[in-house]
Amino acid sequence: MRSAGMVCRTGAVAVAAAAVATVAVGTAQAESAVPRCTDTQQVDSTLSYGGAAAGTRGGYLQFTAKPGAACVIPGVVPVGLVGAHDVLVANDAPADSPAVYLRDGASAYVQLTWTVVSPERQQTPLAVTVEPEHPEDRGITVTWTLGPVDATPESHSIHVGPATPGAAPAGPAA
Repeated sequence: MRSAGMVCRTGAVAVAAAAVATVAVGTAQAESAVPRCTDTQQVDSTLSYGGAAAGTRGGYLQFTAKPGAACVIPGVVPVGLVGAHDVLVANDAPADSPAVYLRDGASAYVQLTWTVVSPERQQTPLAVTVEPEHPEDRGITVTWTLGPVDATPESHSIHVGPATPGAAPAGPAA
């Protein structure tokens, strides 16, 4: 048989748990209502060198929210290229990669990797882009400054990782 004190404590725990769940859902709903980061009015975007090893090169595409701006970087960032018509973009981020919420100077980045082993068949992209969510949005375009990429049938892709919260790691000088 339960005592009245036990029922009261159990009820208080249930009410507290429900309150925590409501706050958590409210925060998630508020963040999901925030627009996707799709243009230069919301974020500053930079491309930085991440280093090289055994014919592989790396870099980072970083997004930093402007003061007063709030937006979401999807876990799978829709990256594209301008120029380098034989180079493909392979998005290696798992489909369930979590989005990253950016606000007032917060940053997120994606890692980029590619090969440079075939000097006779290389192309240099003009820019890397982030495709807009809606056709009327501007999208994001950053000048490609990281050198050539293999453009052979065997090796011709820039691989894109998932969105990661925080500033991109500092790589060696290019």
